[in-house]
Amino acid sequence: MVGYDPKADGRNNSKFEVAAAGSVSGLVTRALISPLDIIKIRFQLQIERLSRSDPNAKYHGILQATRQILQEEGPAAFWKGHIPAQILSIGYGAVQVYKTLRDAVVTMFRTEGPLVFYRGLSPTLIAIFPYAGLQFSCYSSLKRSYEWLMPAEGKKNENLKNLLCGSGAGVISKTLTYPLDLFKKRLQVGGFEHARAAFGQVRSYRGLLDCAKQVLQEEGALGCFKGLSPSMLKAAVSTGLIFFWYELFCNIFHCTKKADSQR
Repeated sequence: MVGYDPKADGRNNSKFEVAAAGSVSGLVTRALISPLDIIKIRFQLQIERLSRSDPNAKYHGILQATRQILQEEGPAAFWKGHIPAQILSIGYGAVQVYKTLRDAVVTMFRTEGPLVFYRGLSPTLIAIFPYAGLQFSCYSSLKRSYEWLMPAEGKKNENLKNLLCGSGAGVISKTLTYPLDLFKKRLQVGGFEHARAAFGQVRSYRGLLDCAKQVLQEEGALGCFKGLSPSMLKAAVSTGLIFFWYELFCNIFHCTKKADSQR
């Protein structure tokens, strides 16, 4: 994983083993947290307030949204867009309002042209560097704090330490960069208003600044943080699981290599 040294804890994993551990940990984690991602994006795209007091709001809470999606679309809805998410497709948000990945790609290309696949790229590029930097710096700081507070436990329960510190790092970094993620999702589904009519009001944006301006004017500052609760839960679970699986697979590779060398 970028920014993390697998040899810092006395392991001697090869580059291939590090890459394999990172890839598998990301694959498994993405599959497990997909339902939270679906709910987060539904919240982000909803213009109406996420409140029971708003009669036009389709969703207003994580549990309510879960029940409603299950009733209206079935369990498979929580894995809509899962394939493009696994290959990091920029069109992930748009795929959720279409039947299949192929249907989304063909429709998007025919109606909007190739540039449609790069909508939301600006906030993505702006957010990715501070998010990655914050994630790993917070992870390192939290690990040091954990070891200082519980020196004996830190050595005994490495996996628990990695899980807790990874979760904390995910929550902090995601909260600080969250508005850019919301703007990205709003821009990505631009041009597909007809497909989203059943979800509530829709808006058109001319770019990142126009999107930010409209959200602030119509929905207030809190509008920039719609979907933060499932996003924080997702960040905590996903980051914790990524580091947990990563460390676990690195340890497995290390132990296997050590066992082979002793034969």
